[in-house]
Amino acid sequence: MLLVALGANLPNSEIGTPLDACEKALDCLTRRGVAVIKRSRWYQSAPVPRSDQPDFINGVAVVSSALSPADLLALLHDIEAELGRKRERVNEAREIDLDLLSYGDQVIGWPVSPVSTDKMGAEADNGLILPHPRLHDRAFVLLPLRDVAPDWRHPVSGQDVEAMIRVISSGSGADLSFGDQICEPLD
Repeated sequence: MLLVALGANLPNSEIGTPLDACEKALDCLTRRGVAVIKRSRWYQSAPVPRSDQPDFINGVAVVSSALSPADLLALLHDIEAELGRKRERVNEAREIDLDLLSYGDQVIGWPVSPVSTDKMGAEADNGLILPHPRLHDRAFVLLPLRDVAPDWRHPVSGQDVEAMIRVISSGSGADLSFGDQICEPLD
């Protein structure tokens, strides 16, 4: 299963709202030969780490592609640039953010330092770490992931999506609380 996370928190003068940018990114994927098999509903989430930035719109898509993991990541970066993303600082506000979360059961660029998530594998030089090194502790990834792939298991930890959600949550059901991570469906 190939999983892509989408997010945005800045409007784009040519595209529109962050939600419009996320929808446009899905269209760009399709136009470039990546089939969007299933997509989550959209979630509104506070920035992580907390800041005075606007809230993000986030979602996850299951996609299909013949591209290699490195080529798919490069395509995601190309689409980000096409949609106005400028990579200047870590954790900055952005017009679009596309992350390759998982490429089947492939594990690339691990181990990752649990404290800093520094890249330590040979493939890390090109920015490719699979599965994504922080997906397991981000509500804005796990909740949309549960929408599209509730049975997906992290290929390193072996945990399923619900188990990862339980680790970061302090509630259950509709009353999930993630400490300072605020993440709610738009619908």
